[in-house]
Amino acid sequence: MNSDPHSPRLVLPVGVRDHTQGSAKATVSLVEYGDYECPYCGAAYPIVKEVQKRMGVKLRFVFRNFPLGNMHPHASLAAEAAEAAGAQDKFWEMHDMLYENQDALAKNDLLGYARRIQVDSPRFVAALTGHEFAERVREDFLSGVKSGVNGTPTFYINGIRHNASYELEVLMQALEAAAAPGRH
Repeated sequence: MNSDPHSPRLVLPVGVRDHTQGSAKATVSLVEYGDYECPYCGAAYPIVKEVQKRMGVKLRFVFRNFPLGNMHPHASLAAEAAEAAGAQDKFWEMHDMLYENQDALAKNDLLGYARRIQVDSPRFVAALTGHEFAERVREDFLSGVKSGVNGTPTFYINGIRHNASYELEVLMQALEAAAAPGRH
C-alpha cells in the first residue's frame, strides 16, 4: 500500500451520507472519487467490480461524485441523476447504468435509465429539472478537493490516497496489503 506518510488523506470520513457497498465492519474501505463521463473512470469501473468480487466481505466500496464539468459537459447532471435515483434506493443501479452507457449521458438518456431501473419517474424528473441534488454533488466535489483529488478516478484506501496505478493487480496488491493483519 502507500507507505508515504505525506499522501493526502480523506478530509470527510466515510459516513452515513455515503453510498457504500459492503459492510462498515469490512477490513478495507476503498473510496473512489469519480466522474460518470470520464473515460478513465469508465476503464476503472470493471476493475472495481472485479476487486469487489475478489475481496468479498473484506471490502467496503464507497463512491463519491467528482464531475469535471469543464471537460465533461454531462458529468454533473449524470451525478445528479445518480443521487436522484439514490433518493429512491436505486443509487447503485443508476451508477452501473451510467458507467455502462458512458457515451449516452444527455438528459433524455438519463430519463430512459430511470425508467429502466424503475424509479418513480415524476419524482426523478422533478429532482433532475430542479437540480435537487446539485448541492449534494457539490459537497462530494469539495470534499474531494480538500482531500487532494485533482483528477478522476482518485482512490483512497482506508482514508489514504492510493497514488499508484488502478490496474487490477496493482490495486489488488494495495488492498490486500491494507487488509493484512496489523495494518488496520
